[in-house]
Amino acid sequence: MRVLLMAYGSRGDIAPLAGLAAQLRKFGAEVRVCAPPDEEFAELLAGVGAELVPFGRDVRALRTGAPPSDAAAFAAELVAAHFETVGKAAEDCDVLVASGLMPAGARSVAEKLGIRYVYVGFHPFEMPSAHYLPSPRPGPPAPPDVTDVQALWDLDAQKVNALYLQPLNTHRAAIGLAPVDNVRDHVFGDRPWLAVDPVLGPWQQLPDLDVVQTGAWILPDERPLPTDLEAFLDAGTAPVYVGFGSMPLSAATDVARTAVEAARARGRRVLVSRGWADLGLVDDAGDCFAVGDVNHQLLFRRVAAVVHHGGAGTTTTAARAGAPQVVVPQFVDQPHWAARVADLGVGAAHDGPTPTFESLSAALETALTPETAARAKAVAGTIHTDGTTVAAKLLLDTEHARRR
Repeated sequence: MRVLLMAYGSRGDIAPLAGLAAQLRKFGAEVRVCAPPDEEFAELLAGVGAELVPFGRDVRALRTGAPPSDAAAFAAELVAAHFETVGKAAEDCDVLVASGLMPAGARSVAEKLGIRYVYVGFHPFEMPSAHYLPSPRPGPPAPPDVTDVQALWDLDAQKVNALYLQPLNTHRAAIGLAPVDNVRDHVFGDRPWLAVDPVLGPWQQLPDLDVVQTGAWILPDERPLPTDLEAFLDAGTAPVYVGFGSMPLSAATDVARTAVEAARARGRRVLVSRGWADLGLVDDAGDCFAVGDVNHQLLFRRVAAVVHHGGAGTTTTAARAGAPQVVVPQFVDQPHWAARVADLGVGAAHDGPTPTFESLSAALETALTPETAARAKAVAGTIHTDGTTVAAKLLLDTEHARRR
């Protein structure tokens, strides 16, 4: 069986695919992955033995440089890549699993080839629900007098259409397919998958959307911690980790300084993760240490708290490790994850994307209490670890049943 996985996005979109690819290969499937051409993604996928077919622009360059000036033109560029690069990669495959930034053309490719299509989300907050509001998208904001949840989700669909509908239907017509009228719902389909831990991101089923929740897709990380990091950890009390992953951050130095000062004020040492914002140390004092790409699954078990942006992957990794969290959300799904961390009692949700010394100190005060630490340890024991196994078996069993 040949499976094509595809996503355009940052590490939080590609690492789960690597996790599923590793599990599928253990079960004997051939796996190909369409992902952005970033070097770190190529290394990640090579590590699990998955064939990489790069498409689109380098994501890190987009995040850390000037963003596309025309969102609609960029959307059209991605749709073209779906039909061309992804379409060619799918030609000898049995299943196409799509995720990441609105994979508008993926279902059309599967439809034309007559292969199975599955959409998977890595957070529940993009799927229309009466239980939360849609995340912001490019386009005009909703009028202030529109507060009805369904009306806001309707506006969300309109924003997606404004970006993707015309290029999608142009490409569909070129390969003999009928037009669609709602890109978002077309991409999701009637039975989308949700690769999210059910404790951290529970889905409440709705009559018109049959969501399959597999649990988070986690790629086990077997790397040891660097020797110098081990020495720092062993030299004193558990530090506060500060990292914002693939977030660019407009004032990276100020964020690092604010976090270091807030942690120090609470008597804590600090680990600063450079990330795509290239955060660094604010001085040469021995109570701070800077790290690059290291094993978070191992590291988070040894920190007093994790201050982060609220990506689904980091939230899940910290929760599995039993580490208290402070979520400083930047955009999209991250405010939802911040609220969930606070609701579970495993940390604090910072109000807004730009911390001050006072606001971050208050959040750390909550995260560093014995009560929060105990709650984080308790929740860690409930996090599911078999998401890739569930998803791989579901893919393979369904395909085998179809062939009988």
